[in-house]
Amino acid sequence: MKNILLFGAGKSSTSLIDYLVSNAPRQKWHITVADQDLALIKSKTGKSYYVTPAVIDIRDQASRQKLVQETDLVISLLPPSLHIFVARDCLQFGKNLLTASYIDPEIRLLEKEIEQAGLLFMYEMGLDPGIDHMSAMKLIHSIEKKGGQISAFRSYCGGLISPESNDNPWQYKISWNARNVVLAGSSGAIYREKGKVKEIPYQQLFDQPKTIHIPSLGKLAYYPNRDSMGYMDAYKLEEIPTFMRATLRYPDFCEGWSTLVKLGLTDDSKKIQTNALTYYDWASQKVEKDPKQSHEENIASYLGISAKSKVLRQLKFLGLLNGETIGLGEQTNASILQHVVEAKLGMEPADKDMIVMTHEIEFERRGMTTRLHSYMITQGEDSLRTAMAKTVGLPLGIMAKLLLQEKISLKGLQIPIMPDVYNPVLKELEEYNIRFEESFE
Repeated sequence: MKNILLFGAGKSSTSLIDYLVSNAPRQKWHITVADQDLALIKSKTGKSYYVTPAVIDIRDQASRQKLVQETDLVISLLPPSLHIFVARDCLQFGKNLLTASYIDPEIRLLEKEIEQAGLLFMYEMGLDPGIDHMSAMKLIHSIEKKGGQISAFRSYCGGLISPESNDNPWQYKISWNARNVVLAGSSGAIYREKGKVKEIPYQQLFDQPKTIHIPSLGKLAYYPNRDSMGYMDAYKLEEIPTFMRATLRYPDFCEGWSTLVKLGLTDDSKKIQTNALTYYDWASQKVEKDPKQSHEENIASYLGISAKSKVLRQLKFLGLLNGETIGLGEQTNASILQHVVEAKLGMEPADKDMIVMTHEIEFERRGMTTRLHSYMITQGEDSLRTAMAKTVGLPLGIMAKLLLQEKISLKGLQIPIMPDVYNPVLKELEEYNIRFEESFE
C-alpha cells in the first residue's frame, strides 16, 4: 500500500481528489486529505474507504510532521505562502513533493539540499503554471527537432466564465482562490518584445489591454503575466527577440479592474477600521466629494468617465455605491475587496467555468517564416467540478501516479519541461478532454 498525503481541500482540489480516489483500488493507494475544515474535506472525499480526513492547523508543526513522516508522497494545494512549511518537512523526512504553485525565492534557497537528498520537488505542476509549460515545451522541442529557428513565443491562459453563465457586467466569476484573484498582477509585469525589455507597473497593467482572437470565442483581452523573462532560460529561448506570457480575460473585466486599482481598493499594505465605514466611503476614499453630486457623479468625475459608464454599472453591481456598513473590523483594502468579490462574483451551483490557453510561436525553417497557433478550451461541469479544478488537479494526480509507479526518476527542484514528464501527462489529459488544436500560417 502506498500512502499519499494531500494538504488543502479548497476549490482546486476537487478533481485531484476524484482522480486519486478512483485510482486508489487499482494502484493500492491510501490518501490522507489534510485541511482545517472537516466538512470541506468530507464534501470532497465522500465516504471512500481509501481516504482518511485529517483536521489540522498547518502551522502546528508536530501534527504536520507526523502526517509527513507516515506518507510516501506529499501534494500541497495550500496557499503559496504556506508551502515552505511542508517543503521543509519533506526535506527533513525524505519525501517527494508535488505542487501547482510557482517556485518562489524561499524554496529556491533549498535547491541544493533537495538535490543532495535525492528528492524530487516538482513545482508548477498545475494549469498556469503547469499545462502551459508542458504544452509549450512539446511544441518548442518539436519545432527545434525539425530544424526550426524560433523568433517569437507568446503564451496566454485564463480562467473565465463560460458564455452561457456569463451574466454579470464584470464578465467574470471566481473559480479559484479569491485572494489570488484580488492580488493578481500586483508585482507588475516584465517581458521582451522585438528585442526590447518592457516593464509595466501594476497601476497600468489593466489599462487598455490588447486583444487576441480565439476560435469559437472571438476577442479576449490579455495583460502580461509577472516576470515572463524568468522562463526564457528554462525554455532555452534566451536569445529570441519576443517572449511573453499573459493572462486572458473578457475585455470588460480589465476595464473594471483597472478602476479598482485606481481607487486603491486592491492595496494590501495597511489596515483600516471598517466597523462604521460604508462601502461607498471605502470605495471613494481617494475621491474629493462634492456634496451637490450623487455617489455616481463623484466617482465618475474622479475617474474622468461618464456617469452612465459601464464601469459605474460594475461598481454598482459589487455594491460599492451604497451606504451599507462594511463591519468587518480591521482589514486591508484587498481583504475587503476579497470579501466583496466572493459575495458578488461567486459561481452559482449550475454555473460553468472555462479555461482557455493558447500559444503563438513564430519560427523560420528552410527560409520560410511560419506562425504556429495551438489552443485549448476546457469546460467545467458545474461550480464544484470546475475546469479550473480539472486543469490544476489532474496534472498533479497523473504526476503522482507516474512517481509512485517509479516511471519517473527525476530528482531536484523542477518544473515540468522535460519529455519524460510532459509526454505521459499530456497524453493522459486527453482522456479528460484537455487537448490542444493546432494550426499553421
